[in-house]
Amino acid sequence: MALTIKQQASYWGIGCAIFLLVMWGLGNVLLPFVAGMAIAYFLDPVADRLELLGLSRAVATVAITFTALIIAVLLMILIVPMLIEEAVALVKAAPAYLAQLQKFLADQYPSIMEEGSSINRALQSFGHTMQGQAGAFANAALASAFSIIDAVIFIVVAPVVAFYMLLDWDRMIAVIDSWLPREHLDTLRGLARDVNTVLAGFVRGQFTVCMILGSFYAIALMLVGLEFGLVVGLIAGLFTFIPYVGSVIGGTLAIGLALFQFWGAPVWIVAVAIIFVAGQMVEGNFLTPKLVGGSVGLHPVWLMFALSAFGSLMGFAGMLIAVPVAACLGVFFRFGIGQYLQGKLYIGKQPSNAKAKTKKPGAK
Repeated sequence: MALTIKQQASYWGIGCAIFLLVMWGLGNVLLPFVAGMAIAYFLDPVADRLELLGLSRAVATVAITFTALIIAVLLMILIVPMLIEEAVALVKAAPAYLAQLQKFLADQYPSIMEEGSSINRALQSFGHTMQGQAGAFANAALASAFSIIDAVIFIVVAPVVAFYMLLDWDRMIAVIDSWLPREHLDTLRGLARDVNTVLAGFVRGQFTVCMILGSFYAIALMLVGLEFGLVVGLIAGLFTFIPYVGSVIGGTLAIGLALFQFWGAPVWIVAVAIIFVAGQMVEGNFLTPKLVGGSVGLHPVWLMFALSAFGSLMGFAGMLIAVPVAACLGVFFRFGIGQYLQGKLYIGKQPSNAKAKTKKPGAK
């Protein structure tokens, strides 16, 4: 006996609620597993290409894993120590920059910097806070981000999960397909294809865009001699997946630092601004259209809401899955709207197509 629509909705609702409760309860425990699954999904097309070239799935997985490990080790040796050093130095240098800003405002606009003015009190309060908390903030950030146990678990578990997920990806997809209810098989497969299209177009494509722009900003800012250029460039690249947010945050931070560093040489301030204008032009006219496309349908406001909601519920693990979940929900929402527009609730009762019979002229 087939289940009614109400019964099916109840079962699916209960299943989704249990899934969300499990995700919320486990929180950051899932982080290395979620990261491993994300890495496997990102690299699955590469494994498929290698299989088309004649390699077995196992050999392709080993080759990809070995290459990824080499790249990760090089990054850990060459980039990460420099990034940590610049980040700590930037936090410690903030009070000095604030003092320079106060001096500049006092020289140029003495009226707003008079003793007791609201701006003066705010700047002094912020300076005292930064001075007292800079070292503690840096140490706490490093301790939380690189605690030995968490780092070891993440470094060991995530690559192992990624390796086995990548090795068994096609088999796992086939097993999940065999679990789908037969009555809705075509519909669910269609939704899965749409979700994969959105994820492939947005997550894979936008991740590539972020890497390219982050590298461009960091290298260009370092070449012009901007202090903390590596940190600023990577921050700008990290937020590029939200349109304009990455360039605004990175550009504001970079130009602000350039004003302090290159005040006597405005040509370098202009050069920093040109770097971000050029990055936006390349991203908007070439990278995003080619790598992401315009059919994914993810609005920036929806992305920011998803990041805030999942981040507050599950911490960093929630932020990691926020974009894929937002993409999936977007697909389901569009499907639901399509079903609604074709249903009786929207269309209403159709008028009868039967035509009234008319008598022929002269007929009795």
